[in-house]
Amino acid sequence: MPERPDLSAPQRNFPQVRNDNGIIAENAIVQRCHLRAQHVGSTVTDMAKTLKLDEFLPYRLSIASNTVSDAVASAYRTLFGLRIPEWRLVAVLAEGGAMSQQALCGRTRMDKVTVSRAAIALAERGLIQRGANPDDQRSHLLTLSQEGWALYEQVAPKALEFERRIFETLSDAERDQLRAMLERIEAAAAALDRGVD
Repeated sequence: MPERPDLSAPQRNFPQVRNDNGIIAENAIVQRCHLRAQHVGSTVTDMAKTLKLDEFLPYRLSIASNTVSDAVASAYRTLFGLRIPEWRLVAVLAEGGAMSQQALCGRTRMDKVTVSRAAIALAERGLIQRGANPDDQRSHLLTLSQEGWALYEQVAPKALEFERRIFETLSDAERDQLRAMLERIEAAAAALDRGVD
């Protein structure tokens, strides 16, 4: 049986080991593994020391997004009986016209289950209609009904009012900068999701 080197040993004089043929060779592999373990441990320690959530931009962006969404969602539920996913579908259908649920997933960045539940809730209230999809007989196209358009015309001005109140401390130039930065952030995140370096 070959001798097992002590990987936890602090010394750099690594022992020689015998391979299966009984030939003595320098334990270079053990040395590399030991040095790599030291490097990884040092890197993890350094990251733990420098990572602070309050200064970590992805975390702060998520918190800001959730805070805004929670405030708007509360108002939408109270005034119009809508959840955020339902309002997003109404707004996207108002702007883009008839769409399949798959297309709505892409436009809203919501998963299939969330879009499906929102569509069912809106259909039960008579706010959207389902029609045949000439390009894909396996799916349907969703459109706003007359009631859906009437609701959208009530909600849209309120949404703009929420936007004004949330960003009233920013100048017009700062809002333009924020929009431009958000577009760049979204593009970078999409590239990362696709595995693009």
